[in-house]
Amino acid sequence: MPDAQRPVIAHVLHRLYLAGAEVLAAALSRRLRDRFNFLFLCLDEIGPLGEQLAGEGFTVVDLQRKPGVDRQVPRRIRRIIREQNVRLLHAHQYTPFFYASASRGMWGLLRSRPRVLFTEHGRHYPDIRKTKRVLANKLLLRSRDRVTAVGNFVKQALVSNEGIKARRIEVVYNGIDPQQFTFDATGETRAVVRNELGIGGEQPVLLQVARFHPVKDHATAIRAFAFAFKQGQWNEKQTPVFLLAGDGDKKDEMEKLVTELGGNDHVRVLGVRSAVPRLMAAADVFTLSSLSEGISVTLLEAMGAAVPIAATDVGGNGEVVKHESSGLLSPRGDHEGLGRNLLMLLTDAATRRRMGDAGRQRLLETFTQEQMHARYAAIYEETLKS
Repeated sequence: MPDAQRPVIAHVLHRLYLAGAEVLAAALSRRLRDRFNFLFLCLDEIGPLGEQLAGEGFTVVDLQRKPGVDRQVPRRIRRIIREQNVRLLHAHQYTPFFYASASRGMWGLLRSRPRVLFTEHGRHYPDIRKTKRVLANKLLLRSRDRVTAVGNFVKQALVSNEGIKARRIEVVYNGIDPQQFTFDATGETRAVVRNELGIGGEQPVLLQVARFHPVKDHATAIRAFAFAFKQGQWNEKQTPVFLLAGDGDKKDEMEKLVTELGGNDHVRVLGVRSAVPRLMAAADVFTLSSLSEGISVTLLEAMGAAVPIAATDVGGNGEVVKHESSGLLSPRGDHEGLGRNLLMLLTDAATRRRMGDAGRQRLLETFTQEQMHARYAAIYEETLKS
């Protein structure tokens, strides 16, 4: 469809890093670009994924938000709305929703033009209800705007802490493309990646893919691995390895913790890795030690690769991982509880296979990219016609 005939939709995000919400927005735009003309408006910085999208022909704008409430940002968005004839603002997470809605100005708010679709991907921890924000939401969210949440836990948080009516919130589960994880049936990729990392074929590999941010609580995962390592009986060829992929402000601190616990020979911090399916092919167990989660894309990726999961029982993790079926759950911050689950999975190949297969089947039933994209396309069409 020619550009002039495609409705213009602007994603509004904090930044475009290789993280859950951003990756999903990018994949959605790539999949639906024949039906809609997508822009990306970044509050804080463009980021590496933004550079990729710009290289693919998408318009990516850095709104250069200053600390605090930056009153210039709504004006910048408003100018882009006029110049690009934006008909829908798809805001990912609360702060982008605030600026997207505020960009309409009072007259635009009353007319609900352009429409706003607010997608909440996750919640801060601790998550606290703020009366002023609840009151502001009554003005910012207009009758013809739409709200989606990536899971039921996130939906309930919007009801409890943002004051949004439950009937207004639709759950659209995150989804991934399971075909990314079907290329290694022969185990060839597993062997190649392990060889690249210097890991033996019999060594059980634990993997965590997450940015080094306080909410991810890497310290609990590192302590849990140290606990499992000390409790297990390992021969030389079967010594476990813990791979940590990601970057962030807490990276240096976590590397120091690894050293303090004597794990330098067994824990490797890999930095940012874009080819997550290759890492999953090398892994035997996946872990996520977060204090809070929405619907974690990395958990879905582990399920796609048929890798069993040991995670904290927080947020939407229990919606994704069925305890003792596709993985094992433990309380947040409990490194011994997580460590016991890690030890069980690292030492029991039959349980790993059973839980890995169950996880992949659950993914195919509930969390595919095809299902997610189809629903968002329908929501776009419905909202634009309202």
